[in-house]
Amino acid sequence: MTKTSRPKVALAVLSLGLFMTLLDITIVNIAIPNLTESLGASLDQVLWVLNAYSLLYAVLLITSGRLGDVLGPRNVFAAGVALFTLASLGSGLAQTPGELILARAAQGLGAAILAPQGLPLMLELFPPDRRAGVFAIYGMLAGSAVVAGPTLGGLIVTHFGWRWIFFVNLPVGVLTLALALRFVPDLRSGRLHRFDIPGVLQATAGLLGVVFGLM
Repeated sequence: MTKTSRPKVALAVLSLGLFMTLLDITIVNIAIPNLTESLGASLDQVLWVLNAYSLLYAVLLITSGRLGDVLGPRNVFAAGVALFTLASLGSGLAQTPGELILARAAQGLGAAILAPQGLPLMLELFPPDRRAGVFAIYGMLAGSAVVAGPTLGGLIVTHFGWRWIFFVNLPVGVLTLALALRFVPDLRSGRLHRFDIPGVLQATAGLLGVVFGLM
């Protein structure tokens, strides 16, 4: 497919996907007391509700970025959005701490799959003289998502309950998926990319050790 005639729309779609995943890093923090009371979760279990998402997100970014090179970043982005949305539904429906931890891990996997696909697409969609501004917008949205998480989480938990911090992702995720398939072009470099299994395993193991140690 050729480049889209509406690169700004494609940028908005990619930014929306990234915003959604980064928002979920911090939005859950405000719901910790509610999770403890509603699910009978221990402190360690609540911490894993937070850490399962962050761990999968951080560790698999390089792997999913390479997967985008092989399968096409638009396709991998769409798959990540779909998984993230389904995992958000599972998180909202969880009845035990274990179910919520597993659903949050799946959310983190979906986030890791979609997050790195925006940059290679933007390199193709925008000429060099416009990329600095585009990356600045992308970065500002990413920062604002992390900052907005606790505030938005507090409003949702107060007025609707903790499950809605996950259910709110459902319409946003469906919209993002539909817009991605419609407006984000399936751009590829034309080069044959190989998925280096030993290299992926080494990178994943190394990142796992570093991120898990920091946590």
